[in-house]
Amino acid sequence: EIAANIARLKVNSEDSRYIAALILARGGSKGIPLKNIKMLAGVPLIGWVIRAALDSGVFDSVWVSTDHDEIERVARAWGAEVHRRSPGVSKDSSSSLETIQEFSRLNPDFGVICNIQATSPCLHPHHLKEAVEFITKEGFDSVFSVVRRHHFRWQEVEKGDGQCTKALNLNPVCRPRRQDWAGELCENGSFYFTTKELLEKGFLQSGKMKYFEMKPEYSVDIDVDIDWPVAEQRVLRFGYFGKDKPEVVRLLLCNVSGCLTDGQIYISAKGEEMVSINTRDQAGIDMLKKEAVKVILIEKDPITKALADKLSQRMGCPLLQKVDDKLKKVQELMKEKKMEWKEVAYLGNDEADIKCLELAGLSGVPMDAPTVALNHAKYICRNAAGRGAVREFAEHILLLKKKAKSQMEQDRICRNTF
Repeated sequence: EIAANIARLKVNSEDSRYIAALILARGGSKGIPLKNIKMLAGVPLIGWVIRAALDSGVFDSVWVSTDHDEIERVARAWGAEVHRRSPGVSKDSSSSLETIQEFSRLNPDFGVICNIQATSPCLHPHHLKEAVEFITKEGFDSVFSVVRRHHFRWQEVEKGDGQCTKALNLNPVCRPRRQDWAGELCENGSFYFTTKELLEKGFLQSGKMKYFEMKPEYSVDIDVDIDWPVAEQRVLRFGYFGKDKPEVVRLLLCNVSGCLTDGQIYISAKGEEMVSINTRDQAGIDMLKKEAVKVILIEKDPITKALADKLSQRMGCPLLQKVDDKLKKVQELMKEKKMEWKEVAYLGNDEADIKCLELAGLSGVPMDAPTVALNHAKYICRNAAGRGAVREFAEHILLLKKKAKSQMEQDRICRNTF
């Protein structure tokens, strides 16, 4: 038996099985309609786990299993492949296991499948990297995520029958202090790695099993609307925002029409052109400048020199007019200022902005931007153009910079301490 285990470990140290990530996202959520693509901190809920899975680098492909056209569109926009599940596994009564088994049957090349929960927005790539090694290097058959909880549990009793309850995991006469009790490990549902062989036998967890413990701050699950504000604050602090480090952002490029303004131009009886700006957006630009982030306004359509000069003066930043090729102009600015894309934030709103939205270290669009722009932005504002979108995106930039600086300081403390 020992020899067999050694041989098994040797084989698995050079594991060549194809590994797929599978995110289940049915359209018929009962708690929150289309919950899986509802915006959470500027990102569709499912986008958080797709990004973590892709950036982990451990999967040969990342899939979303859905029965809904809009979920499919969002999943593809965030880089996932799509498995259109059959009606037979799209019912309210359908189990996750049935859906995973269907995917496995239709994709027989995958030897290991990781079911990632769409409602776990604080999942990070390193969680997946560390967990998969229990299968590929140590020969486990199934690995699943858990979190340590310190909850005292009591037996449930029927109301009105006079029956006494009793403690299930403590001695009430000698209640332990939290620091004296290790707590219990509970599944948090973030992910389940399972081999194809187990799935064929009808099991998600069996054989040689291993848990992967996640810290409580990363164990976020969203089931009802009341969870949303709490989850949003948690994800802003503990979520995974991608490989780029936001602390290096030095420049924000912002469209005038459709971002700073709502796109309307007012013309007086004398032929004077006017636009409306929001003081909140002006304050957002001021906040960035105080943190040494340069702001440049861009306008594709021609406006009068008098209006352009007044806007530039009022907002306290330069305004570039008649920019037909925005990518070319941004690249010229980057070369002039000796910057890389990761140092650039871009707030756009239409097809002409797509390349810049994709390449910028941080990119955003107002909530009322056309779909073509929404699909290519890293952040979608909750506010509309001309109604606080610039301020919101500025706060997002500064929050990420603050988070990154805090992490750098923590890393420095850890290095100095240990």
